Amino acid sequence: MNSTARKPAVIFIFITIVLDMLALGMIIPVLPKLVVDFAGGDTAHGAMIFGLFGTAWALMQFIFSPLLGALSDRYGRRRVILISNFGLGCDYILMALAPNLHWLFIGRIISGITAASISTAYAYIADVTPADKRAGAFGLLGAAFGLGFVLGPGLGGILGSIDTHLPFWVAAGLSLLNALYGWLVLPESLAPEKRSGFSWKRANPFGALKLLREHTGLSGLAAVAFLSNLAHVVLPSTFVLYAGYRYGWNERDIGLTLAGVGVCSALVQGGLVRPFVARYGERPALLIGLTTGIIGFVIFGLAATGPVFLGGVIFSALWGFTGPAVQGLMTRRVGPSTQGRLQGANSSLTGIAQMLGPTLFTHTFASFIDSPVAGNTRGWHLPGAPFLLAGLILCCALGLAVHSSRAG
Repeated sequence: MNSTARKPAVIFIFITIVLDMLALGMIIPVLPKLVVDFAGGDTAHGAMIFGLFGTAWALMQFIFSPLLGALSDRYGRRRVILISNFGLGCDYILMALAPNLHWLFIGRIISGITAASISTAYAYIADVTPADKRAGAFGLLGAAFGLGFVLGPGLGGILGSIDTHLPFWVAAGLSLLNALYGWLVLPESLAPEKRSGFSWKRANPFGALKLLREHTGLSGLAAVAFLSNLAHVVLPSTFVLYAGYRYGWNERDIGLTLAGVGVCSALVQGGLVRPFVARYGERPALLIGLTTGIIGFVIFGLAATGPVFLGGVIFSALWGFTGPAVQGLMTRRVGPSTQGRLQGANSSLTGIAQMLGPTLFTHTFASFIDSPVAGNTRGWHLPGAPFLLAGLILCCALGLAVHSSRAG
């Protein structure tokens, strides 16, 4: 790809991530309500079903991320990204028209499959970005994630107050427009001579994970990424429950806090990662990111008041150094023909984290607030236990990172 084509292509990938996350964020406020409505208005039953929706979505990510990554290594990134964008748009139309839970569930499964193309977008960036600048580029994609999640829930809440199905229609329109825009401006990033053959053995999630053992230091870095992603699940799975239980925050307080977290994360990943890595390198960025993440989670878990909790947001935002740095280090250890498989394997690990994390952290939260009472003596009562557990997980990741991030 020549330099004149590279800039609009990278802009398109950035827009793709923003729109994917914007669409995902837009349906967050309305999808649970739709599920409860289809479940007959029973909130408890609807909540159980919604949990299954989340597990199914993560399972699709686990299965299809390596498949789409392998297909992009064989046939090129462009067609996989465009087909996925088009499929995502059609899927949101299906969900907008879904007459019952079964159709809505099918739509959620398709969403998990098509959203798995994000790993191909990361492979595209690895194709067009020099190795020493990839961490900064991945940081830019991290900022796109943050921007989408900042704008999405607020916009979805406004549209959902007009009509519960409207966010799905808007998300569909954005995805289809994105596919059309990409068809017009997105060049192929992987030259035919750099492509690899397709193999079902390598394309299945367990086969794709074997790639992580084939290169020096790659499995250790993959473990760091997995543990970091697992720790991150504590935020979407328990934050709303925790903030309401411990601080008495209402929906407005929670929404503003989430927006603030998203803004801080976007500023760090979009504005700080690139210059920091350019000056100090990926390894220091990784170690600093994990260390500040640990500090942030300790503050979250021990904060007795809301303002103290908000103080931890700054450290949590600096944890955003971790993802781009570990991605940059990992892409250095494989060649151009396997970048898609690498990103597919990474997304599969993320899918595993997203399947395990919700149960791990919500059960921890429930266990430490359901304190037995014997006379006037209360048992263990530590609402912040999930965040402290997440901090402990990051401690393990930091120990691994010290060893596996050395040049190899």
